[in-house]
Amino acid sequence: MKYPASQWLPFYLPLALIWGCSFLFIKVGLESFTPIGVVFGRVLLGALTLIVITVVSRSSLPPRWSWKYLFVASLLWVCVPWTLFAFAQTQVSSALAGIINALTPLMTLLAILLAFRTEKPTRGRIGGLILGFIGMLVVVGFWQPLALDNLWAIGAMVLAVSCYGVAFPFARRFLTGPQAQAPIPAVSLATGLMLWGLVIVGPLALVTGIGSAPISGASLAAIAGLGILGSGVAYLLNFHVTQRADSTTASTVTYLTPLVAVIAGSVVLGEQLSWNQPVGGLIVVLGAAIAQGLLPLRSTARR
Repeated sequence: MKYPASQWLPFYLPLALIWGCSFLFIKVGLESFTPIGVVFGRVLLGALTLIVITVVSRSSLPPRWSWKYLFVASLLWVCVPWTLFAFAQTQVSSALAGIINALTPLMTLLAILLAFRTEKPTRGRIGGLILGFIGMLVVVGFWQPLALDNLWAIGAMVLAVSCYGVAFPFARRFLTGPQAQAPIPAVSLATGLMLWGLVIVGPLALVTGIGSAPISGASLAAIAGLGILGSGVAYLLNFHVTQRADSTTASTVTYLTPLVAVIAGSVVLGEQLSWNQPVGGLIVVLGAAIAQGLLPLRSTARR
């Protein structure tokens, strides 16, 4: 059953706000914590939040057969991309990180077409991918020489969203879709991802340490926002949107997060944008919308 907008919009807008502010939270958290410390705090608080939600909602933990797939999914969805974004944001603004993250739908489609092959390439999908790539070039200012630090940071973020791109079809194939042994509920899936994240990131945090400076209240609040809201509550919000709207509508939240990231970075941190970053971001979003069929290309054939 598809609900009217009044039924899913109250979940949709806070979800876009939380995910859009995640890049601001990372930037503020880095003032006191190392990149690994930011990821560890995010995973720890996310896991605790989801465990509480699991107990309160009387949900079950993932079944035994799924844990090997959840390990891979946690690497692709949590550990690797969150670490890459945290390291990258030591060099680039939170706004730019939010804009780069808008590549996720394009990377997901690319993974589906190349690796999982569950969908056929069409003119709209190929055109959207090409337009998104052009937008990416505009975002980074390809006509300008890039400093080495910015270059590796941008590369790290592109690799991070590539992990997201593979994670979505991987999870659908082995954990949530019709081909999975038994589809896993969203809360159980999210809890499993965070628990594996603790196992993977925890030892790194013990070896490298988590602090880089005296811990401030702002940094603690940012890590709490990342973990409790971004890694915990957001999953429930996303689940409600998916239940009460079609999947295409639910996916469009990705298009709002760059806008939130840009506004939050400008208002809270005073970050400055060059003209090409928002323009390129809009081109990326447009390309993703065309690739997903939200803005179908008109046929040029004559009748």
